[in-house]
Amino acid sequence: MTNVTPLPARQAPSVQPDRGGFGELRAELHSRAADQDLVEVWAELPFAERRLVLKSAGLSVDATQQISQLTKPERAAVRAAIHRMSDYASGLKDQLRNRKHPSAELASHARQALAEGNTKAALHWLSLIEKGVA
Repeated sequence: MTNVTPLPARQAPSVQPDRGGFGELRAELHSRAADQDLVEVWAELPFAERRLVLKSAGLSVDATQQISQLTKPERAAVRAAIHRMSDYASGLKDQLRNRKHPSAELASHARQALAEGNTKAALHWLSLIEKGVA
């Protein structure tokens, strides 16, 4: 029995290096599945805002408790409420950024008429603005 030949060992499959950042994406998805991003957001929210989020989520739990104390469906409801509120706030910001006074277009017509020396047209546009047509 001194002449024993070891069996060939199986080689572990080679691990491909991370290509295209998929490893980072996978890690982020795992942290989201573990609600790590929600834990961070919740920890930074003042209690008044926590109560507002909980109310929006339709929950009647204590705002002082940690997010990890909530059940998975409750955490999902909180996450959805935060997304809804964030989308709503972003929409309001966009509206305010893109808002023009209703008479801005009429005023631009009046300016153009003045630049062309057409006083009659300029007075027409100004009268519309004064009447509050737009």
